[in-house]
Amino acid sequence: DLSGSITTPDVKLNLGGEFIKESTATTFLRQRGYDQKKKKPLLEELDIDLKDIYYKIRCVLMPMPSLGFNRQVVRDNPDFWGPLAVVLFFSMISLYGQFKVVSWIITIWIFGSLTIFLLARVLGGEVAYGQVLGVIGYSLLPLIVIAPVLLVVGSFEVVSTLIKLFGVFWAAYSAASLLVGEEFKTKKPLLIYPIFLLYIYFLSLYTGV
Repeated sequence: DLSGSITTPDVKLNLGGEFIKESTATTFLRQRGYDQKKKKPLLEELDIDLKDIYYKIRCVLMPMPSLGFNRQVVRDNPDFWGPLAVVLFFSMISLYGQFKVVSWIITIWIFGSLTIFLLARVLGGEVAYGQVLGVIGYSLLPLIVIAPVLLVVGSFEVVSTLIKLFGVFWAAYSAASLLVGEEFKTKKPLLIYPIFLLYIYFLSLYTGV
């Protein structure tokens, strides 16, 4: 006959002169390098830098070089959450009770950026898809800015059209100035034109045209 008992060993930690009993599971995890005190904040775990996103928003909304912003950070240091937030916000203000427009805007963002990326690579540009995705997403901000203005002047057709053109040119210029580099030389119109058309399509999804 085999008899006896298996007991959990007591492991004690000396913390400031006091002994505290620690479970076997905790000891095992500690030996494997796990430490609960080393947990990172949620934003850091998701790689979300709010200051970086805010700076990129300012770079897009104020694209003039004379303002002193390092606008190349939008292209050279791409992120996903900032552009996604901008695209989703643009989708929300474009709803008007039609929830299908959200999926359309996200689809156009993803595949429109892919088209710009492939065209840029064909023309000899050194740009990554993540960079194009970020720049196109952030550059929707001008269309978000003019949205409340269109609600006010919507009854004035001429003024409304001018504001729409201003918003599209603003968004297209912000995106093109980041994506169309010197490597394109005489081929710049071949990339600027589809960028301009892409933002016209975004605006049409908002206005319902």
